Amino acid sequence: MIRNITTKLVLLFTIALFFSSCGEYNRILKSTDRDLKYTYAKKYFEEKKYSRSIALLEELVPYMKGMADAEESLYLLGQSYYNSKDYLSSTQIFTTYYNTYPRGEYAEPSLYYGAYGMYLDSPDAKLDQTKTYKAITEFQRYIELYPQTERANQAKQYLFELQEKLAYKELLAAKLYLRLGNYMGNNYESCVITSREALKDYPYSKYAEEFQMLILRARYELAENSIRQAKAERYRTVIDEYYNYTNSYPAGQFTKEATKYFEEAKQIVDKLPAS
Repeated sequence: MIRNITTKLVLLFTIALFFSSCGEYNRILKSTDRDLKYTYAKKYFEEKKYSRSIALLEELVPYMKGMADAEESLYLLGQSYYNSKDYLSSTQIFTTYYNTYPRGEYAEPSLYYGAYGMYLDSPDAKLDQTKTYKAITEFQRYIELYPQTERANQAKQYLFELQEKLAYKELLAAKLYLRLGNYMGNNYESCVITSREALKDYPYSKYAEEFQMLILRARYELAENSIRQAKAERYRTVIDEYYNYTNSYPAGQFTKEATKYFEEAKQIVDKLPAS
């Protein structure tokens, strides 16, 4: 009985506090005192009531341009969006801050969080990667300007992840070219070109060995599907690509497959005329 009464009292007290809090918030929203609103915007931010701080700051920021708290208010708005997991909005605010105050008090974290928001907004590798390139550019700028900060190492990690996504997109394209083969053109050569460009752009990618192997596969398939007059030259190219692969990856995961192509190409080259 006593426990039930105590529980009801706690519940009633909580409800009273809730409505009191809502009443206070509504009163602040309707107030014309901007200083008071800004005080409460910071108060709500500290209390992690980010939706309330956003509502107040969205109204205040345009009026505070050129004032003493202009930088802080804009940065707090960006952080409020970021902490409420609205990364698209936070990126826009942080980017606006950095472009407006490149030497401001909050320039370093704004550049970082702006880039991080772009990183989070980077789409699947199968989709257009314009946002990924933009995120890479922003992280590169951050690392160049703030190489000694605590966030620099994390920025490098995010940068590498984004580059790996671009490398994977090229890997998907190269594999598609290989599957298309001679359909409506020499897609084997397109596979080779795409793989070589990816190796040049992303030499430390985890997909580097697979790119090298795709080149060998494409050369082998092209030789297999060539007219007799072109076979000798193209199978010699297969042999060259085999050595490129094994020299780069002497204990590679595709060694068995590569050796198979090499042995077949060697047997055919030995039997075919030079031209």
